[in-house]
Amino acid sequence: MHIVDDQDNLLAYKERAKIDFDHEIYRVSSLWLTNSQGDILIAQRKVSKDYDGGKWGPAVAGTVEEGEDYEQNIYKEAQEEIGLTGVSFRLGPKQRFTAPRNYFGQWFLVVVDCDPADFTVQPEEVEAVAWITPAQLAKEIVATPQKYIADMPAIVELFLGHAPAVKP
Repeated sequence: MHIVDDQDNLLAYKERAKIDFDHEIYRVSSLWLTNSQGDILIAQRKVSKDYDGGKWGPAVAGTVEEGEDYEQNIYKEAQEEIGLTGVSFRLGPKQRFTAPRNYFGQWFLVVVDCDPADFTVQPEEVEAVAWITPAQLAKEIVATPQKYIADMPAIVELFLGHAPAVKP
């Protein structure tokens, strides 16, 4: 994995098992996948994953490995995790997360119209994928935040332009 400074400058490469997730900053590529109706594809992480197992998050996300840059990583991860090939991604915003883990997330964007059954999920990484409307996603993050990865409220704010309403 890439270890970077607080400006996203590469410092070193480390194996995942040797990362100090409390102090070291790493890189993640993520895909914000929508359809022409504006629905968002979300993916449920494999239940047995050691981090956020069974929780829903962006359609595709992966840590950038040695020998890759953000863009190479997202194309590899999209093919591996959901079988998505033959489309071009647009560069999106970069987002910094500091808790519960410390990383830079580089977003890529794509619009694809297909049924969730048309995606070929990688069973070691992904339980399921589903389309969700922006309004429903924002509502669910408030009503059932435990269903989503911890970073999902910040991701929704970035892409939908507003933070999900806080439950009283």
